[in-house]
Amino acid sequence: MSVEQFPEFRLGSVLATSFTGTLTERCGEPLERIPVPSRLVDWLAISGLAVDSCTESQLDHARELRESIHATATAVANQNPLPASAVRVINAYSTHGLASAILTTEGSRDWRLGSASVEDALSVIAADAISIVSGERDGRMALCASPTCRAAFFDTSRSRTRRWCDMNTCGNREKKARFLANKRKNSSPAG
Repeated sequence: MSVEQFPEFRLGSVLATSFTGTLTERCGEPLERIPVPSRLVDWLAISGLAVDSCTESQLDHARELRESIHATATAVANQNPLPASAVRVINAYSTHGLASAILTTEGSRDWRLGSASVEDALSVIAADAISIVSGERDGRMALCASPTCRAAFFDTSRSRTRRWCDMNTCGNREKKARFLANKRKNSSPAG
């Protein structure tokens, strides 16, 4: 019996954009990081939203929400009007779950899901998307500078000039490509 291998998750510090990062390389060869329901359960658990189980239908709903958040975040990053259909999806998911914000003794916010269902978890993700898109949180929406990635991320750096969704993947890949191109250019014989 072989163990199925799945791509690693890219986890960010912002729940909603980390969720959109479960589909990467959107402008290249897309890589689905939640290809089966059990992987969504894994991602939710890692993100502090543990659920009991997930069906194919719930996975489809999660992907619908993910793509709506990505479309909305992309519109904000490009300073375009928000897509009405994506806004409707985000609002619908935000209102369909039972979750409560909980203050930890360390002074941070955690979430308590009402029934440990995927719907509850998706409502938290949708609410997080609303908080970043609406400008409630300090930062700016941006798109990864990698031409194959173009992932949406929430830039909270001091200067708000971050270029990559993840420096360890997209940033390093782009810097390495630039380095190799310069090396080839400098090592080619002068004509």
